[in-house]
Amino acid sequence: MNWKPHPLFIIGLAATTMPIVAHAKIYVSMEQAQKILIPNKPLSKNPTIITDELQDKMHSASSVRQAFQGDRIWRATDGSWFIVDEVVGKHEMITYAVALSPSGAVTGIEILDYVESYGYEVAEAQWRNQFVGKTASDPIKLNQDIQNIGGATLSCKHLTDGVKRVAVLYEIALKNQSQAPKAK
Repeated sequence: MNWKPHPLFIIGLAATTMPIVAHAKIYVSMEQAQKILIPNKPLSKNPTIITDELQDKMHSASSVRQAFQGDRIWRATDGSWFIVDEVVGKHEMITYAVALSPSGAVTGIEILDYVESYGYEVAEAQWRNQFVGKTASDPIKLNQDIQNIGGATLSCKHLTDGVKRVAVLYEIALKNQSQAPKAK
């Protein structure tokens, strides 16, 4: 008796041995993003303790589940802010930077690292520019005041929620800090 494998078995075997291709890309470094988003202004590291209460408020405003890291916050001499955050795209983390004006309005966003296979269109300037001028008082919601990109829905949603989280962080924790930046 000769054994012949079922054709679906062969397809399944091939699928498990094929490499998964991801479009891992570093768009800009943190230093490059700082120069792009807050040009010609010295930045001082401004780590902020993120208490459980603050984390809960940021979560309820943005629905971002993973904890915010308060060690990647900088302040410029004019009172503007540069904040690096991470959100999950579909399966992998997206690292991005948000610049805020002294009044808490988004002045720009840069994608630093993107490792998902799909949805990399969120790095395009046209999509990112939708956030400029938004503050914590704006909805900052996908399909409400931020347009979706077909094929990148989860990346769009999670980045949108992340920007809302950063805006809320400013409103709750950074807004009331003294006008003088901390020393380097």
